[in-house]
Amino acid sequence: MRPEAAAAGKAGVELRELHEIPEFEQAFRLFDDIWHPEPLNAPVSVEMMRALSHAGNYVAGAYDGEELVGASVGFLAAPVGEVLHSHVTGAVRKGAGHALKLHQRAWALARGLDRVTWTFDPLVRRNAHFNLAKLGARPEAYLREFYGVMADEVNAGDESDRLLAVWRLTSPEAVTAASGRPYQPGRAAEAEPGLLAEYGKPVARVAGGRVVLVELPEDIEAVRRADPGAARAWRLAVREVLGGMMDEGATVTGFARGGYVVERQ
Repeated sequence: MRPEAAAAGKAGVELRELHEIPEFEQAFRLFDDIWHPEPLNAPVSVEMMRALSHAGNYVAGAYDGEELVGASVGFLAAPVGEVLHSHVTGAVRKGAGHALKLHQRAWALARGLDRVTWTFDPLVRRNAHFNLAKLGARPEAYLREFYGVMADEVNAGDESDRLLAVWRLTSPEAVTAASGRPYQPGRAAEAEPGLLAEYGKPVARVAGGRVVLVELPEDIEAVRRADPGAARAWRLAVREVLGGMMDEGATVTGFARGGYVVERQ
């Protein structure tokens, strides 16, 4: 069974591309329910989904009967004929997001594309684990203040640093993950702490070894609500440690032990 079909069956959803205005309206409402953005700050409009779909880009949904429980929107990117950029993916059913990403992978491979890219907040532990372990993608750039000020309930009050995830669709990491075995970096056990969580606060360490662990808070969104000062401290610490190492040429090889496993050259 194809990976996307197996994941869809496990989640109890049907995956399909979206082509009609009522479907795009469902996706718009789903994204609104997830992020609660300001009216002028929606992730993507109905009209834009219509245009992207019509032009041959990726707009798909995960359905439980007539209910849309997940949706994803992406567009073809440079280099031409090689890359799909996944702009937004959201789901309210466990497993639906994973099924959609595998559907997106199959869609891209069928069109001769060899990678999918997207951005994500480096502080959100569950997303980092999903992207790096469950999918086998890797962060390849640290992007400071990528979106500027974001007016939604999830991101409001924080700076919009992002990691650029690059999902090389036929890489050993992606193939391993697609088979149902979360990818684990081979040298995770020897990683030396470079950033630790101690009593909920970030503590940077001088790590001179080749393999470094950059730990994340368990739930940065809860930290933002309870202690904005601590959330900002985490933002600056991860920017300095992870962003700094990546700027110097280090490579994020996976996610394990609650953090990024980073290897220096």
